[in-house]
Amino acid sequence: MSDFFQNKVVAITGGSDGIGRALIEQLLPLGAKVATCARNQDKLYDLQLRHSNSPLHCIVADVSKYNDCKLFIESTIKQFGGIDILINNAGISMRALLRDADMEVFRKVMDINFFGALYCTKLSLESIIARKGTIVGISSIAGYRGLPGRSGYSASKFALNGWLEALRTELLEEDVNVMWVCPGFTRSNIRNVALNSEAKSQGESPMNESSLMSAETCARHIIRAIEQRKRTLVLTFKGKQTVFMNKFFPSWTDKLTRKFFFRKGTLIK
Repeated sequence: MSDFFQNKVVAITGGSDGIGRALIEQLLPLGAKVATCARNQDKLYDLQLRHSNSPLHCIVADVSKYNDCKLFIESTIKQFGGIDILINNAGISMRALLRDADMEVFRKVMDINFFGALYCTKLSLESIIARKGTIVGISSIAGYRGLPGRSGYSASKFALNGWLEALRTELLEEDVNVMWVCPGFTRSNIRNVALNSEAKSQGESPMNESSLMSAETCARHIIRAIEQRKRTLVLTFKGKQTVFMNKFFPSWTDKLTRKFFFRKGTLIK
């Protein structure tokens, strides 16, 4: 087994559930020192108890708030001496047509998905540069292909992808790797907590979660890609197919996407 992560400090936002939690569960046995933040104090407490004998640092924080991000990053550097790898994983989705959605939906989604990544990256940048480390953004296929009823989510992920690409170019001569990961549909809590038209959690998933890629499998792919210092990672056959189709057959993909997300003219939420 590779010792790539041995004594590496990995900061992960949104570590209380889904892909974030799966990353923590797999990185600690690889010898990493892990710091994570999330809004749910109870879930973080349970995580800390589960790994009470491991180098795990947990902070309650909302990444949409700059001062919370500052607390997370500064406490991580104080605890472990620096940051080698930052994984911007915290995210939220939405389910509403533009004509129905309150503007608060778009503000919340952008604040968490884009500005949260911006804040944490800016705050940890000098440490990552000094260690010639890695910055990761957990994006989405929705960052390559706009999805109906998820327009704010797509906008935030397009913004994340473009910003990370620009940052990668800025840091080329610093030997810092910048990577964005686009999972396809993955089993997680993101659809249950997706915002409805009133900016409140919808509380259910429209997908058959059992048929989706597990968070654990997704985490394994991400960890391998970090070790290989990849530029991008697109997961699942359907995800790769969507990116390919949208690039070469955009008009056809418009129709296929519309058909997938609407049933009898009604948006699947």
